[in-house]
Amino acid sequence: MKTVFAFFVEMRNTTILLNAPGERKFCWVKLAIAVSRGALMFAALSALLLTAAQRADSQTETVLHNFTKGSDGAYPNWGLIADSSGNLYGTAGGGGLGYGTVFELSPNGIGGWNETVLHSFTGGEDGKDPSGPVMFDSEGNLYGTTAGGGARGHGVVFELTPMGKRWEEKVLHSFKGGPDGKFPISGVIMDKAGNLYGTTYNGFKVATVFELSPSGGSGWTKRVIYNVATSGAGLTMDAAGDIFLATYWTVFELLPDGNGGWTPIVLHTFTGYPKDGYWASSSPVLDQAGNLYGTTTAGGPDNGGMVYKLIPGKNGKWTEKVLHFFEGFTRGNSPAGNIVLDASGNIYGTTDWGGKHDWGTVFELVAPNGTGGYQEKLLWSFTGTDGLNPDAGVILDGAGNLYGTASKGGTTYTHDYGYGVVFQVSP
Repeated sequence: MKTVFAFFVEMRNTTILLNAPGERKFCWVKLAIAVSRGALMFAALSALLLTAAQRADSQTETVLHNFTKGSDGAYPNWGLIADSSGNLYGTAGGGGLGYGTVFELSPNGIGGWNETVLHSFTGGEDGKDPSGPVMFDSEGNLYGTTAGGGARGHGVVFELTPMGKRWEEKVLHSFKGGPDGKFPISGVIMDKAGNLYGTTYNGFKVATVFELSPSGGSGWTKRVIYNVATSGAGLTMDAAGDIFLATYWTVFELLPDGNGGWTPIVLHTFTGYPKDGYWASSSPVLDQAGNLYGTTTAGGPDNGGMVYKLIPGKNGKWTEKVLHFFEGFTRGNSPAGNIVLDASGNIYGTTDWGGKHDWGTVFELVAPNGTGGYQEKLLWSFTGTDGLNPDAGVILDGAGNLYGTASKGGTTYTHDYGYGVVFQVSP
């Protein structure tokens, strides 16, 4: 069944290529030309049957918003979140006033989506280049990070508060560089007490994991709780308040020690090519059993990255299990965003490159039924006009629809490879 499914997906993508000038155009029409006249009617009938099967079994992609690099923003490099009404929220690294935006996409009731810009960064003390997903608190406020701007130009943590039909931005912390850290690029998470946690970035050099705590009134107190060379992946927190972080070569757990400090524990050290991955590129994801899942951008036998699982054992020992190695061009490579699990244990994500046109993919790893391993399904191959480089992962709704961003591509594809899209992949 896996081979047949992959065949149908590739057939559907080649059909789309007929409307994509300049791309390769292999399709059943050309294959039919190669057969004899006597077999032509049979080939056409077979094509119709295959088309019917593909419509029943494959996915469709819909572009919900094409960014224009105007007031709406450009280059949505990070993932989405959704509220209880199905509205989508995210950040775009450019456009707006020239320094990026925070946006909302809402269903318009007639099959389309409307974009609302919640904040356009000015490039000054309010920040520039929003660099990570946003998150909600219980009161409906949004929090996020920018890689630049602020009082010292090293980035900020910001809060957006709804004020009727507008949103008001407040800078919670401007990074100073040095021991304070700089370039927060992965957003923040919040614990039950309302404290925020995030990371800064310093290339392959040591950076920080930080905490921001409300200090009464309107102030916040910031402190560094750990120093490590971060890879740009975000943080995850479990119900006990433990923090999990993946870096270039390791997966860490930070445990509160009861005295205001944190104890680091290395759960796994990646060994890289050819039997393991490296450069962990996604926030770790926890399942109900306490297993951790994530991706690495590189490593494996084809150096195309992988999806891994870490299983807790006795005496604090964790065991790594490789769920899937990405093989390269046609099947996708370099997974670069967060993954999501459904109730059956299937895993969904994106690859930055690979697929039919080497512009990236949306994939599913089907959970094993019995003793077998995970099976990969290629759900979508991007063509450029429908998105390019989907490097932020996906989120999943209750109907099985996947939502994500592609940092480039779209209707503006011919202009600097495009300014990006928000997309939906539906079963």
